[in-house]
Amino acid sequence: MFTSPGSGRAAVGLTTAALASVSLLSQSAQAAPDEPKQSIEEVQKKVDELYRQAGTATQQYNQAKERSEKQRTKVDRLLDDVAKRTDKLNEARRMLGSYAAAQYRNGGMASTATMMLADDPQSYFDQDHLMSRMTGRQRQAVEDFQTEQEAASKKRAEAAESLASLTESQKELRTTKESVQGKLSEARELLSKLTAEEKARLAELERKREAEARRKAEELARQQAEKARLERERQEQEQNDGSGSTDGGSDSGTDSGADSYATKAAKAIDFARAQIGKPYVWGATGPNSYDCSGLTQAAWKYAGVSLPRTTWDQVKVGTRVATEDLKPGDLVFFYDDISHVGLYIGDGQMIHAPKPGANVRTEAITYMPIYGSVRPA
Repeated sequence: MFTSPGSGRAAVGLTTAALASVSLLSQSAQAAPDEPKQSIEEVQKKVDELYRQAGTATQQYNQAKERSEKQRTKVDRLLDDVAKRTDKLNEARRMLGSYAAAQYRNGGMASTATMMLADDPQSYFDQDHLMSRMTGRQRQAVEDFQTEQEAASKKRAEAAESLASLTESQKELRTTKESVQGKLSEARELLSKLTAEEKARLAELERKREAEARRKAEELARQQAEKARLERERQEQEQNDGSGSTDGGSDSGTDSGADSYATKAAKAIDFARAQIGKPYVWGATGPNSYDCSGLTQAAWKYAGVSLPRTTWDQVKVGTRVATEDLKPGDLVFFYDDISHVGLYIGDGQMIHAPKPGANVRTEAITYMPIYGSVRPA
């Protein structure tokens, strides 16, 4: 069948219109706006926030891990107790069995022997007519059995309860671990999408931020030095005036305490300096890697002072001090949620384990918002 020229032109026109329509749809799809691209400043802010959230989750992980380890120790101890109690219960049961066997040999399974072999001999023991027929040793055997049975039952219940608590702690541990990993993965993904130029701009922003933090730290150090100078002048003036002669014993004790703290702090700082360059690893307490509170805990342990595991507990130890009164060895805590800590070394500087992807290093304490500070010993 042949078509007319007119119908052919119509078909061609229709085809052209269809192609044009497809082309327009394609262009429209390509022109559809993507998600608004974040500025480098926004990326930096977002990454910083994700690292901070990961730091908080790390402290939750440390707390859950510590709780889980304590619970595991308790469970192990209770299971040992259960085993010991079971041995004693079996020994008491064997004693009852020996009496029952003796009765059997002497004339068959009397009611007393039946009582002794029962799961609950006390129920038989409570019957007056059996009580009168039992010897003192038999009565003692029943009482011993009952005592061990109750103790074993109690220990089994405690162990079961502790095992349930341990299971809950381990569940919390897995959840917080996933939370940390999720925050870190999100931060890495954000950074991986940056072009080389954007990464260079981000690095420049970081340099400016560090420079500003150093400037603030230098100003803090200047204020601390001035305050210390004025305090020395005041003390010298008091000595010249003789006003401090009556309480010299008290001053001597204060000086002795300060010297003791300075000695311990120096040891903690020496330890922390030796860790510079080692990687931050969340949940780590050394010796090859650390998280922030793991480092401060290890440093002060080297100085003979035991600190708790998490920042939330470390901030409760010792004496709170103002930022302008910081001394080397003090712990400086950061952010409103107290999710980070560093070891102050003087002149506005600290040693800390910063974040994943970074190593233990010296940094200005003004790099992050300060929550507060503690003198731990």
